[in-house]
Amino acid sequence: MTTQSPGTPLPPPKERRRLREHASLTQAQLAARLGVSRETVRSWEAGRTTPQGSRREAYAKLLATLACPPALPPETTRGTRPDARTKRPHREDRAPADSPVAQSAAGSCAAGSPAAAQTPTEAFDALYAHCAPSLVRQAYLLTGRRELARESVEQAFQAAWHRWPEVAVDPDPAGWVRATTHEYALSPWHQFRPRFRNPEPPPAIPADRALMDVLLSLPPSYRRTLLLYDGIGLGLPETAAETEASTPATASRLLHAREAVVARLPDLAAPGLLRRRLAEVASAERLRAARPAVVRMGGERRARLWTRAAITFTVALISVTVLALYTAPTRYEPPVPPGRTVPGVPPRAAPGPLSATELALRAKLRAQLFNGPQRLSPQPR
Repeated sequence: MTTQSPGTPLPPPKERRRLREHASLTQAQLAARLGVSRETVRSWEAGRTTPQGSRREAYAKLLATLACPPALPPETTRGTRPDARTKRPHREDRAPADSPVAQSAAGSCAAGSPAAAQTPTEAFDALYAHCAPSLVRQAYLLTGRRELARESVEQAFQAAWHRWPEVAVDPDPAGWVRATTHEYALSPWHQFRPRFRNPEPPPAIPADRALMDVLLSLPPSYRRTLLLYDGIGLGLPETAAETEASTPATASRLLHAREAVVARLPDLAAPGLLRRRLAEVASAERLRAARPAVVRMGGERRARLWTRAAITFTVALISVTVLALYTAPTRYEPPVPPGRTVPGVPPRAAPGPLSATELALRAKLRAQLFNGPQRLSPQPR
């Protein structure tokens, strides 16, 4: 029996739970496959414990199979009834393959996993070419701003290039970049930026403008849930995992978002019509992403600037500390005591004519002799 080392890569705990729910497996069923208890699987998905040895190897292989399940041959699928674990979602629950909004979700296992023979630059460019065009449209549906949509995609891919060793081995690199893009686009700090204080021109078509107004009136979490489920075509467990919410909370957000859209646009109550209208609004705008080389160079240039700024700040802090130590006193110097009032001398007043008391005091001082030897005066010989 051979075991893997403790360093065998495993998805994060939230991704483990998402893969299991996507395959319609319960924790008890997954535990039966691995030969462990249900409490052990629950602890693995919560991140409290981590499997080791042969269990880690078996768990990693099972999760990899759930992430990209192998296709069954035609003779195996003919005459066999799919069970609950292999049943594909209904056609209305999946976005059309040619939808501009759903292009980032389609083929994430194929295009999201870089080939071993590719260099990091080639793998990054392939991922960018596959995901960037649709991500720009998704960010536009979330924000209603064309410039912010392009900036969100560039920031997400620059972060991916900066952490490429981690993103390259992620089970779903396209989902990683998509989640980063959506989080940056919906950041509340953009409202404090001067360039985004004024709204951009709305779509030219009145129907598209009405749909964008409804989308932008929804809370950001509802808007993102509606886009992931109805726009991209993700399932409810995948949408809940990407928005970091529970499945019941995600279902509630989706129902409230649909009710708000149908209340203002009753024509979109038909199943599948909202998904098609989202794709039409996203594809109507001429949104183009930057070239991958520009994004990579921009990320590298920003990293160099931040590194230089950190080095400059560190050097300045060290210089100030050394100067303070050099100029600091080496012995204790007591503070100067406050002045005391001389009795008989009135306090100094503002400039002006002297009073009678002051004139009398001056005459008295001039008339008296000073203490000490008499003043010598020269005498002729």
